[in-house]
Amino acid sequence: MKTSPRRRAADLAYATIREGVMAGRWPSGAHLREIELASELGVSRTPVREALRRLASEGVLRFEPNVGVTVPTWSETDLDEIFELRSRLESYAAELAALRADDATIAAMREATLEMERAAFSGNTPDTVAVTANNDRFHRLIIAASGSKRLGGFIASIIDVPLIVRTFSRFDAHAMRRSIAHHKEIIEAIVHRDPVWAGAVMRAHIQAGRQVMLGGESAKSADQLRDKAARR
Repeated sequence: MKTSPRRRAADLAYATIREGVMAGRWPSGAHLREIELASELGVSRTPVREALRRLASEGVLRFEPNVGVTVPTWSETDLDEIFELRSRLESYAAELAALRADDATIAAMREATLEMERAAFSGNTPDTVAVTANNDRFHRLIIAASGSKRLGGFIASIIDVPLIVRTFSRFDAHAMRRSIAHHKEIIEAIVHRDPVWAGAVMRAHIQAGRQVMLGGESAKSADQLRDKAARR
């Protein structure tokens, strides 16, 4: 079945706008206007409208009544809550993954981590879009390996793609290497079928991202908590 021109235009608009958001093209709170995007992309407003609605439904953008579609913005309270929930839910997902992940999924986790490392360090500057995409893939594989659809739904409801992009944009080389090292250690914990280890590293991993965005508990402290939990 052939794809209609309208569908192709909507898919193009979706991919282009999503990539722009992930690359940090627009600041938090920016209002994305249909007419401007349509002119830039060389399409009518209808496929742009469809793309914006789709991105809003995925949490990449936010629809605000009487305003329109905007790039999400977060208060300090929002950020603290998001990272705390992610820490608790994703650490549990990692614990389950350590018990349930199959070899193919573990291999895919390794591949995503390797691609993330290449995107971060193979060029003169990190490819933030590719880093974010492979980080997202890694975390989705962990969630899928947990075998819990409800848990996956809960986590998906609190993950803001633009927030993850913004977190990575603040990472220096040391923070990026630490993040990738956490991924590798989580994989090793899963390979060794050690749920306590996997969960502890995931908590440290999420808390390290929180520290970059908010300050507070340092990544070093998070890793110390990880080590303490892993020794139990």
